[in-house]
Amino acid sequence: MRPRVGHIQFLNCLPLYYGLVKSGDHLLEMELVKAAPRELAQRILSGELDVAPIPSIEYARHADEFVLLPDIAISSDGEVQSILLASTVPATELDGRTVALTDTSRTSQVLARVLLQKRWGVHPRYVEMPPDLPAMLREADAALLIGDEALRAYWEQPAGMHIYDLGSEWTAWTGLPMVYAVWAVRRGFAEARPDAVRAVIDALNGSLAYCRAHLDDISEYAARWEQFGPDRFRSYFDALQFRFGPRFREGLARYLAEAVSIRELAAVPDIEVFGE
Repeated sequence: MRPRVGHIQFLNCLPLYYGLVKSGDHLLEMELVKAAPRELAQRILSGELDVAPIPSIEYARHADEFVLLPDIAISSDGEVQSILLASTVPATELDGRTVALTDTSRTSQVLARVLLQKRWGVHPRYVEMPPDLPAMLREADAALLIGDEALRAYWEQPAGMHIYDLGSEWTAWTGLPMVYAVWAVRRGFAEARPDAVRAVIDALNGSLAYCRAHLDDISEYAARWEQFGPDRFRSYFDALQFRFGPRFREGLARYLAEAVSIRELAAVPDIEVFGE
């Protein structure tokens, strides 16, 4: 059986999977399954997938069931553009006010809570809502957006709003990168089929190499369905880091420690990486 590999249906994964399609025959070696991050986490936990990008916080909550691919993550080292806090008042004035959290990413929810409490020193009231900025701001004073909705708000910032790029805020506060999602492998699958895992790693690394060499083409492709030009997408794809080297792992460990400090995670797990 081919490995069942998850695929996030957001623009932040377009470069990686575009490369898979364009760079060779790797798609014949795996079965790709497209879904939102939370659904991918549920499906790999249930055994429906073998490898998948899942939110960092969901990995940490189930770390005993997974090992991580060594080279691939969705990360930033500063600006990320696609994870935003949009607020009607400065972030330092949100104490006791309502913040609407998008219901599409647990990692970003925890990141927003950490920054609000630890960086800005406020304790808002939280509600969870679908990612619709006007609707969120009818119920709340600030809204967490991720993905495509965040990009649109970042590129065309609503008048009178305070816009905070949470990748920039995290790195300014900690000096470290932020890892939003990791590529997890079911531990049993990694033990039973290590060659298949290595094939997935090779395919993803080959796709990344293709991506880096063809960012202009990928930006043109992305712009075909959006109102924004290729230059905006090139800026975004330049900001994204798909790396998971030592400094990025340090950033992940710091994020998980901060999640523990605000009681969103019970303990920081050992980060186990396939082949290491």
